[in-house]
Amino acid sequence: MTKSQIKSKRKVLLYRGEDGYFVVEVPSLPGCISQGKTREEALTNIEEAISLYIEVLQDRGEFVPEDKIEVVIV
Repeated sequence: MTKSQIKSKRKVLLYRGEDGYFVVEVPSLPGCISQGKTREEALTNIEEAISLYIEVLQDRGEFVPEDKIEVVIV
């Protein structure tokens, strides 16, 4: 995977936690979760978390999952 692929965008779930903070999860990267006091802070934090998550996978020689998430409203 190249550096440009590391910076590729991922679909995330963004919602308010019980404490009022914004929580962000990355379904395509299990366990990749962050938060922030504001929506913007949470999104900035998850961008960093995604980069670090992928970097660790690459350093370990592990597979980096693709972002094949379908969003469906039911």
